[in-house]
Formats: sequence, structure tokens, C-alpha cells
Amino acid sequence: MNFFSKKPTPKEALRESKREMANATRGIEREINALQLEEKKLVTEIKRTAKTGNEAATKILARQLVRLRQQIANLQGSRAQMRGIATHTQAISAQSSVAVGMKGASKAMASMNKVLDEIGVDIASQLSAAPKGKIAGKNTEDVGSSGIDELEKRLAALRNP
Repeated sequence: MNFFSKKPTPKEALRESKREMANATRGIEREINALQLEEKKLVTEIKRTAKTGNEAATKILARQLVRLRQQIANLQGSRAQMRGIATHTQAISAQSSVAVGMKGASKAMASMNKVLDEIGVDIASQLSAAPKGKIAGKNTEDVGSSGIDELEKRLAALRNP
């Protein structure tokens, strides 16, 4: 273990984790494909030994086939778990990025509240006095520069009582 290397960022750790999960999943899939190919060969050999009438060899090969199919089933379960872990890791990463975004939004809202408190606007009383219900569908074209000018005039009036 190298003590002098810097700790990877969460983004780098996620990327490395995804790469390792993909490599492990591909390895398991290769293993499954090889076992399925071996299963086909074993089935043809069972058929061949059954035609010759060698019952003991057929039983042994049948047992091998059962074990081989169990191995394939176990590997498929492992592959499903690996994919589940990769999906879970991705979901956790998405959650953390949303949390970072929410942190920024809450900081912005706190600073906006501070500014509104400084100029003497009480948001809570204005929100309770606001009309309830659906707003009629207004054209978005009306909200152009005239709407911005009106808002600037109202803000100026609030600053200079």
C-alpha cells in the first residue's frame, strides 16, 4: 500500500469501481460461455456413450452434466449480483450529486432570505396572502422585458420606502 499517494476523488473512485465491476462481469460471462460450450460437448458425449450401451460411463457423464449446470447457475447468480452492485453504486453516486446540488440551492436560498430581510420584505406574510388555486394559462411572451422592468421598479420601491 502506498501511503504517499493522494486519495482519489469520489468521481475517480466511482469510475474505477465501474471499470472493475465491468471487468469482473465480463470475466464471469466468459466463464459462463466456456461452461456452456463444455455442456454442449458433454451432451453430445452422453448421447454417444448411450448409443454404444455403456451405462456406467453415461451415468458418470450425466452427473458431470448436472454439476456443470449447477456451476453455470451459480455463475449467472454471481453475474446478476455484480450488475446489481454496479447499479447500486451508480445510484449512490447520483444521490450524492443531487445532495451537492441541494446544498448549493439551500445556500442560495439562505443568502436570498438574508437580502430580503435586510430590505424589510417578509416572505412568509406575502406567501400566506398570495392567492390559492391554479393560475390561468398565461402566454410566456408577456413575461418579457416589461415583466422584468416591473419587477425592478417594485424592488426599487421596496429599497426606498
